[in-house]
Amino acid sequence: MSYQVEATKTLDCVGLYCPEPLFQTREQIDTIDPGDVLEIIADDPAAEEDLKRFAKRTGNELLFFEKNGDIFRFLLKKGTDE
Repeated sequence: MSYQVEATKTLDCVGLYCPEPLFQTREQIDTIDPGDVLEIIADDPAAEEDLKRFAKRTGNELLFFEKNGDIFRFLLKKGTDE
């Protein structure tokens, strides 16, 4: 099943391992406006917990998460409390 939200920007972290997906997500979330959506694609098993925790700590909203085989897909909506 796929979640249909138009991402403002997509970040491909496939092949990158902890802590790189988290670092790149932090960097890219700063480049979009509040309310915009960052799509993150990753295959690092640690990314699931890292990015969920990041969203909660930073006031961003995890709109969607799915795992398809070894690939994780996140839709992260930038909050206003960055």
